[in-house]
Amino acid sequence: MPESQFTLKVFRFDPDMDTTHRYDSFTVPLREGMTVLEALFYVLEEKDPSLAFRYACRGAVCGSCAMHINGSNRLACQTQIVNLKATEAQVSPLPYLPLIKDLVVEMASFYQKMDEVQPYLITHKTPPEKEYLQSPRERKKLDSVTDCIWCAACYSACPVVWGDPEYLGPAALVKAHRFSVDSRDQGGMERLKATDSEEGLWRCHTVFNCVEVCPKEINQTEAIEGLRRRTLKRRLGWK
Repeated sequence: MPESQFTLKVFRFDPDMDTTHRYDSFTVPLREGMTVLEALFYVLEEKDPSLAFRYACRGAVCGSCAMHINGSNRLACQTQIVNLKATEAQVSPLPYLPLIKDLVVEMASFYQKMDEVQPYLITHKTPPEKEYLQSPRERKKLDSVTDCIWCAACYSACPVVWGDPEYLGPAALVKAHRFSVDSRDQGGMERLKATDSEEGLWRCHTVFNCVEVCPKEINQTEAIEGLRRRTLKRRLGWK
């Protein structure tokens, strides 16, 4: 195969026509800096207009194009072909999520679990006249966990999620931790109803799959451990 080309193997399944899935192979011209998402667009525009996949920002911000690429959950827009160090790229939908068509999965259960932890500031006092102030030290506590883009790569990679559909999952627990350490938030007790449960933070088995696949390099395991410590302190009445 010429160096300027590579093979893209794409998972295909149309529930209106197929009884089982298959992989279709496409030869794609390789350009410098080409991403998997660009390769999928080439297939869509030049080879097969029926191919279904999600995308939005193309800048690793929206999380829409999370897929299973060459054995790992990744963002298609962030994954350059040359960095795969292979002559072939195999692309599948995120595993362990309900399949809609081709590379498109149903995200409703994931979003529902994110919503359960109330991923927003909760305040019980009269808000300040202008804005809530934070010191640099207080803001620094959020640095490692504010970048979650809700792509579900970690959720799909979590073995606890595979066996327990009620488990909140690493993304929701990271979001709960993010607000639990926010000096402006007063909703710790409300979030405990969702997180301090058998299907919440105590179900994490510390496998680190989530950490390995996160496109934003968030340490979900560390965040969950932090949430556990804060929860135990609340149980004991410590500040």
